[in-house]
Amino acid sequence: MTITINPKNKKELAKIKTILKAIEVDFVESEEPYNYNKDFVSKIEKSRKEISKGETKKIALDDLWK
Repeated sequence: MTITINPKNKKELAKIKTILKAIEVDFVESEEPYNYNKDFVSKIEKSRKEISKGETKKIALDDLWK
């Protein structure tokens, strides 16, 4: 299970960490605003570039799940 908390400043972050430690909840910190999969994001960015260049392929609806 995942929960995302976005403190507004370092003071809020410290309070949240104190509470989580007090109630013995494990947590992971990251400097990035969201914990996302960088490989997935790069694939999406590559796809967007291909689309803008017109490098697309049409697939018939009947062939979509083959």
